Amino acid sequence: MIPAFVAGLRAAVGSEHLLWLPGVNAVVIDDRDRVLLGRRADTGEWSLLSGILEPGEHPAHGAAREVEEETGVRVMVQRLAAVTVSEPVRHGNGDRAQYLELVFACRPLDPAAQPHVADDESLEVGWFSPAEFPPMRPRVLELIAHARSGRPQAWFSRPQ
Repeated sequence: MIPAFVAGLRAAVGSEHLLWLPGVNAVVIDDRDRVLLGRRADTGEWSLLSGILEPGEHPAHGAAREVEEETGVRVMVQRLAAVTVSEPVRHGNGDRAQYLELVFACRPLDPAAQPHVADDESLEVGWFSPAEFPPMRPRVLELIAHARSGRPQAWFSRPQ
């Protein structure tokens, strides 16, 4: 779903202008070391739960909000795991964007939480052990590795 503030920007500037947007990715890891993943409705790919921050929204709150909106699972954000910059993308509707990505390591508040598709952004959601990950982009696997590393400090991508 396109946030209202992004729709307003698009109405003003059109879809050809590259928008720089703040995004959050949540790497939710349960007590059994499984990762909560979603299969995106727009691409059909398995990926992290993610979204765009609303204006003025605290990034950790935004990550927790996105997970709950997409899967029904409530989480506690534990730490900032990585800060990256996405490649520019052209979405299916023609919009161009590039994202500042804040990647958070999270835990479910209820260890027995059963995720379900809770919005129209996902085709499927579920818990996966690292040995059973579905096919994912190497970049997504890299972000999961940073969150699973246990390092107290965030990893920062290097400028290209």
